[in-house]
Amino acid sequence: METPLQALQDPLLQEQEIALYIKREDLLHPEISGNKWRKLKYNLQEAKRLRHHTLLTFGGAYSNHIAATAAAGKAHGFTTIGIIRGEEHLPLNPTLRFSTASGMQLQYISREQYRLKEDPFFLQELSERYAQPYILPEGGTNSLAVKGCTEIVEDIAIGYDYICCASGTGGTAAGIIAGLAGERQVLVFPALKGGDFLQEEIKQLVYEYSGREFSNWRLLTGYHFGGYAKVKPELLAFMQAFQKQHHIPLEPIYTGKMLYGLFDLIRQGYFPKGSRIVAVHTGGLQGNAGFRERLGVEV
Repeated sequence: METPLQALQDPLLQEQEIALYIKREDLLHPEISGNKWRKLKYNLQEAKRLRHHTLLTFGGAYSNHIAATAAAGKAHGFTTIGIIRGEEHLPLNPTLRFSTASGMQLQYISREQYRLKEDPFFLQELSERYAQPYILPEGGTNSLAVKGCTEIVEDIAIGYDYICCASGTGGTAAGIIAGLAGERQVLVFPALKGGDFLQEEIKQLVYEYSGREFSNWRLLTGYHFGGYAKVKPELLAFMQAFQKQHHIPLEPIYTGKMLYGLFDLIRQGYFPKGSRIVAVHTGGLQGNAGFRERLGVEV
């Protein structure tokens, strides 16, 4: 499915002679947003092929992936189960209210138990408890998710030098890298503090999917703003100014940080004059309601 490219007009871009386009993956689907739609596409096909009736997955209480899986299950006729990290807090936040309204059954487990989310014995126990569901990993990242994310680059009809994306579990970045097969430069902005671990994660995901390794990508780990789901006033100010000028909604966990970092690099002269850059908007806007409710700040 194609998504539009939106060219930005900005004095900084003119000054640095940079062409910047936003790939509006956030417009893919009203509820299964952006990279989550890409990650789920082939997993849903596989679940149907294997005749599973239930999807089971993992996430935190504000997870885009939890919300997207719930919506996808409702749209495609699957029962859905969300294994949620931490204790239940009532009333439910907007993400979990949406998920339960979409039919998802929530199961809360301790943070200690949650660390077992990739343990084979723990997964077997869940499989037996929930009648052999199709299990999606946290964030939805697996080889089928990488396959879906390779398609992000297929409909970019312009020539460009760099493509940028935010990263949580590495699946989207791996798909873009594999899809480009060594062409152009890929800049990856981790949303987590200490995101250097993604170097090996992404490398492994690319290799598992394509059987190849590529060197045309780089992690830029300096724009996490303190860690996952953490923000600072300068990030919020940037987002508000960006949305006012370009009329593109952002969220502070992924795309907001990536674009802040990208504009900072442009300001520093990181890119040669004449560069053409595509920045991928990975969606996740559903999380803004919970962010406003939890922290009492406008995004």
